[in-house]
Amino acid sequence: MSGVCEGRVVIVTGSGRGIGRAHALEFARQGASVVVNDLGAEVDGSGATTGPAGEVVEEIRAMGGKAVGNGDDVSDWEGAQNLINAAIESFGRLDVVVNNAGILRDRMLINMTDAEWDSVIRVHLRSTFAMTRWAATYWREQAKAGEAVDARVINTSSSSGIYGNVGQSNYGAAKAGIASFTVIAAQELGRYGVTVNAIAPVALTRMTENLGVFSHPDDPAAFDPYAPENISPLVVWLGSSESAAITGRVFDVYGGHIDVAEGWHAGPGVDITDRWSVESLGKIIPDLVSKAKKNADMSGQIPD
Repeated sequence: MSGVCEGRVVIVTGSGRGIGRAHALEFARQGASVVVNDLGAEVDGSGATTGPAGEVVEEIRAMGGKAVGNGDDVSDWEGAQNLINAAIESFGRLDVVVNNAGILRDRMLINMTDAEWDSVIRVHLRSTFAMTRWAATYWREQAKAGEAVDARVINTSSSSGIYGNVGQSNYGAAKAGIASFTVIAAQELGRYGVTVNAIAPVALTRMTENLGVFSHPDDPAAFDPYAPENISPLVVWLGSSESAAITGRVFDVYGGHIDVAEGWHAGPGVDITDRWSVESLGKIIPDLVSKAKKNADMSGQIPD
């Protein structure tokens, strides 16, 4: 098999089902050797089975590609290191890490438990850190040894994180953290030949089917804007050598749509070159807010 990622070695976490599965298959179609990582857990993170990862591996091999399965817990420090090592041991190198693993434990803030908060932050944000940390260590050692490094990290954020969504303070905080992590990691790792980008995808998967806002078209031949497979071409391109000039960016992607999410930036302001008095701010702050753009809605658009 040949394509834009021919000869590259890719890890995709959480790739037994949904968007991650689509990523793994498309990377394989584009010539990559793929490590399919998945615990086989339920949407809330409970349970585990090797079935989903093994099925994706067999699907890739059936199309003539190269793949191995892996069941390490990537939110675990040693588990993430094991996965990095498994890719290198299986295929002799590592070029791309796609951090896709995730769970949902949605709850209104007033009803959320600390366990529901911690579990979501751990699976999303901690795993992204742990995987990137161990991969970056490998690539830095390569760079210091004088080897050419052309590596990629693609993280998975969400509109819930960068724009906000009711009932997802844990998930949104994790995804916002991933977006910020992406920007900072890109600044730190560029010197080693590593780019870091993120996507904020929208698709109909196990994690979104209960929202009741997405549905597949009645006509199976029609374009399905919520198919997970719509997300993967961007991720695979970002994992290729063609994307070397793109780093530190977050992309919204759904259906046939891609846009660059623009992060926090300074808006209307005032500087009196002296210390503020509390009494003066009653006039200043409301005026500044009235001049500022409103926060974007869940689609990323700024309301009129």
